[in-house]
Amino acid sequence: MKTYIKYISLLALIATGLSCKQDLQEYNPAGSTAQTLFTTPEGIEAGVNGVYSYNRYFYGKEEGQALMEMGTDIWTNAANNGNTGTNGLFPQPPLMTYQGLTTDNVWVKTRMWQQCYAAINLANNVLKYLPSAGVPAARQKELEGESRFLRAWYYWHLVESFGPVPLQLEPTETILTTATRTPVDAVYEQIFQDLQFAVTAIPLTTTDYGRITRPASEAFLAKVYLTRGKNQEASNYAKKVITGYSYKLLPTYASLWSITGQQNTEVLWSVNYSTNLAFNAGSNLNHTLFLMEYNTQPGMKRDVANGFPNVRYMPTLFLLNLFNEQNDSRYNASFKSAWKANETDATKRPAGMNVGDTAVFTTKYPVTAAFRQSKKYKIYDVNDMYKADGTPNDRFHYVSLQKFDDPTRATDTETQSARDAYILRLGEMYLIAAEALFNLGKKDSAAYYVNEIRTRAAVPGRQANMRVAAADVTLDFILDERARELAGEQVRWFDLKRTNKLVERAKKYNPDAAPNIQPFHVLRPIPQSEIDAVTNKNDFKQNAGY
Repeated sequence: MKTYIKYISLLALIATGLSCKQDLQEYNPAGSTAQTLFTTPEGIEAGVNGVYSYNRYFYGKEEGQALMEMGTDIWTNAANNGNTGTNGLFPQPPLMTYQGLTTDNVWVKTRMWQQCYAAINLANNVLKYLPSAGVPAARQKELEGESRFLRAWYYWHLVESFGPVPLQLEPTETILTTATRTPVDAVYEQIFQDLQFAVTAIPLTTTDYGRITRPASEAFLAKVYLTRGKNQEASNYAKKVITGYSYKLLPTYASLWSITGQQNTEVLWSVNYSTNLAFNAGSNLNHTLFLMEYNTQPGMKRDVANGFPNVRYMPTLFLLNLFNEQNDSRYNASFKSAWKANETDATKRPAGMNVGDTAVFTTKYPVTAAFRQSKKYKIYDVNDMYKADGTPNDRFHYVSLQKFDDPTRATDTETQSARDAYILRLGEMYLIAAEALFNLGKKDSAAYYVNEIRTRAAVPGRQANMRVAAADVTLDFILDERARELAGEQVRWFDLKRTNKLVERAKKYNPDAAPNIQPFHVLRPIPQSEIDAVTNKNDFKQNAGY
């Protein structure tokens, strides 16, 4: 049976972050307040569990993918993602193309800003009342470590997204009318303080899957050190996670994405979703977001095995061309190119096509007219899908990411998935070590860690072809390798921002975003409702460019 951490919803009163209104209004029949809720060990435990729950607002969700993966060099708009740059009912296109990205973008406001601050405020409540709640001393230290880790986790999302942000270390118990944007360095100083405490306080292991452990907290600390240019520290922590515990890379990249093997030796931390969908308050939707419209093709209909096609996101041609699939197994493990006929009504299949035969084939290579004519199935080649400059030609039909497929859903109409959303895994630690070592001028060592990842990814018998020399390792190569390894895993926007490559690579490789992206887009706009709510507007200004 799949175990999962019991996330709960707590009071909107306790969860509120700044002066903004909460969209989620929760009924509080007992009239409870933080002062009464957190007076017992059970209340404290419930509070900590509640802090974890805010990850579910963006990991495994369309909003999170838009905020963390899109608007980069590797993804662009598919047909059902809205086709204008305005907000309205479609907040995602501005996050994809930067056209019309304004201070009123609802996903920037409700998913990144509000939910992170709600989580931080709940963590602050736990930390305030924990010492007097009767929790045994050993457990108190562990819960303080978890709460401080999670506070740092959410502040990292905020400071990377918005730059200077209000730093609050006490719970907000009344309506605030003023706010100050704390400098980035000071926010990071607090993040490091919290994480350094966490890595000494959090247990090495957990029986409550989904709860943070010491190795996972060290993995995040490695990422934060890398973000701040502290490369030796980043390298040290990444290598400690790689060698100091029982975590191991899985034998094959494809096995990472088996729906039956989600709890494995490579996953450091995930947002775990229950197989009882009612417990999830919104389950993982990643499996729907990257699928093309296969169900309208001859010989095809929507079914559980092939997935629910929301047709939201499609790969850039640049992403597809990063892979040499003759050597690198990650292309075929990550992407679905062939669709097998599943239409049982023979009159809806092309003549001579049987159930199980190839019905649709998508390829990043050009196909000759003679080849098309020799096949019964429908072909979408590179020229069907993309123009010469990489702009999509067909936003309905494309090579589809399949990493998040869930063939265990109850029906073909079910959009929710119990698949976990990985947020820290061992494979990324190798790439963090490589990047940190490269930044330190240690290209031989950087190549070693890149080659560990590439050897695991090799097609059997092609390991030698996958290995690279120290001279091959550049920052752009590492970013390319991160794309091959981590595409869709909600890290790309932060990767490009960290390396100062967001604008350059979006302009070069994403024709939809290229005309609009500007240097100021390395930060998101502060929600206008936050600026409107404060009285000290001269001290709480919008990010430049918005």
